[in-house]
Amino acid sequence: MLRILGGDTALCNGITRRELLRVGGLSLFGGMTIPHLLAAQEHRGENHLLGAAKSVILFNLLGGPSHMDMFDMKPLAPPEIRGEFQPIDTSLPGLQICEHLPNTAKWMHKASLIRTVSHTYDSHDPLVIMTGFTEGNAQLPTQPTYPPDIGAICQYLGLGPQDIPGAVCLPCYPGWGEGGRRGGPYGGFLGSQYDAMFSMCDPTFSHEPKRNNYEPVMPLGEPYLSGFDSQPGMTVNRFDGRRSLLSRLDEEFERTSQSAAQNRLNHFQRRAFDMLTTSKTRDAFDLSQEPDEVRDRYGRNLYGSSMLVARRLVEIGVPFISVHQEIFKHYGHSYDMHENNFGMLKNHNLPVLDQVYPALIQDLDERGLLDSTLVIVMGEMGRSPRVNGKAGRDHWPRCGFSLLTGGGVKSGTIHGVTDKQAAYPESGLTHPADLVATVYHLLGVDPHLLVKDRTGRPFPIARSGEPVFEVIA
Repeated sequence: MLRILGGDTALCNGITRRELLRVGGLSLFGGMTIPHLLAAQEHRGENHLLGAAKSVILFNLLGGPSHMDMFDMKPLAPPEIRGEFQPIDTSLPGLQICEHLPNTAKWMHKASLIRTVSHTYDSHDPLVIMTGFTEGNAQLPTQPTYPPDIGAICQYLGLGPQDIPGAVCLPCYPGWGEGGRRGGPYGGFLGSQYDAMFSMCDPTFSHEPKRNNYEPVMPLGEPYLSGFDSQPGMTVNRFDGRRSLLSRLDEEFERTSQSAAQNRLNHFQRRAFDMLTTSKTRDAFDLSQEPDEVRDRYGRNLYGSSMLVARRLVEIGVPFISVHQEIFKHYGHSYDMHENNFGMLKNHNLPVLDQVYPALIQDLDERGLLDSTLVIVMGEMGRSPRVNGKAGRDHWPRCGFSLLTGGGVKSGTIHGVTDKQAAYPESGLTHPADLVATVYHLLGVDPHLLVKDRTGRPFPIARSGEPVFEVIA
């Protein structure tokens, strides 16, 4: 009997499971193998309900954004706490945010702001906000024992159209700019076949910073997908060999009895090949199709281009897209602002955010996609309430924010209250696992769904998190 998800069993014509796995190995998005497709079909119907969000875009402000200088300002606190910036009114009555986010302020009536994201995982890995995992100590590179992220579960369940990836990561995998792999957009213990599709980038910089790390320089360029010719060790002969293997499988299916499992494999192996050759995903990266006005609105830099690609991926139905404000060598520590906190925010980080977030929300709204697209803006932690001796703020996972817009969240909502220094939640404490559970709920996925880890133990995909119903419409 034909077995696909078993151990080292060979198929009835001598094609081994190892060979069959190689059919999907060319996948441009991290291993969309036939066992993955079969597993997805098994789980999709029983665990995927109708959710408000068809797609999610996560904008990860890597490094830990300073919440008290952005979305939870404390103007009555002492100078060493409140910092240098002034609050301004927003389109949501009663809500004030930083004066350097004037365009963002115009859209706050559409958003739900959580001010009380709290945990103790002191690491810059986006793992914490993509999985809800906060146990132990962070390790680099990412570990295969880590839990799968939201995008991996989307792929595991087969969400979205069948000829595109379930998860895409832009503009590169987190940590690429520093020569490592940070935990986050991976299949973890489910296997690398559920990793996100990672784009690539070759950023350029207009000048060298006067002060390394703490005087950011804008990365220029666009994310792109590698072609068959740039896949490691991939040759035309090897690609043709896989096409031949598919033909062998088709011939074998014709000679064997038409069991349900064989029919399903026949369908899915063709899907696998289609996903290798489809142009739909690749076309989403072709920004030459966008008008100059739209390109300018997002910003002609790596982050603006990545966010525009994210919108184009939403249009073709990709369920989960993450855009990471990466750290590129000495050209800026993103939001990890141990020094020059206010200069980094005023001259780089806040202008970037205040361009790409409003551009994306306006674009989705005008295209009728905002109600079905959940946009999340946050980092893995906040910053310390007290300004240090180098005009910086240090790590502070005990309190941070998450800005959610569209995709089934309540418009014009503020959840959670912090103390007078924005140091700790006073009410509405929200764990990262609760945020992850909220995303699953909005996608129509049961956040209490169990998957098996490498030892066969059941593992809840949202840890012990519960959806934050206060921000759900």
